[in-house]
Amino acid sequence: MNNQDAKAAAKKKMLSYMGFAAKARKIVNGYNTCVFTMEKRKVKLLIIAADLAENSKKKMISAAKKFNVEYRIFGDSDEMSRMTGTSGKGIFGITDENFANVISKEIDQIEALEREVF
Repeated sequence: MNNQDAKAAAKKKMLSYMGFAAKARKIVNGYNTCVFTMEKRKVKLLIIAADLAENSKKKMISAAKKFNVEYRIFGDSDEMSRMTGTSGKGIFGITDENFANVISKEIDQIEALEREVF
């Protein structure tokens, strides 16, 4: 399996986990909902779509740091919205520790594969 195939497989797996988390009602989405849920210390991982406006990204990163929440910047909002059964969302808070761990591991693997140069 080449680098491109491995990256595509990992991304598909990560998006599947997002879908499972959504079905299990372990995802909150949208700016206000995620901030509110972080304040309650329920968000285990914050995923910010890479195509989100820079100002929105900065605000969410700042909130994640304030509430000591791990975060990743990844993917595009349309794709992730589709997998989670929403539309037009670019900010996702994973509220389950297990989902947060597997999703962050997949994102880290994808990013590692993107950094590899052959």
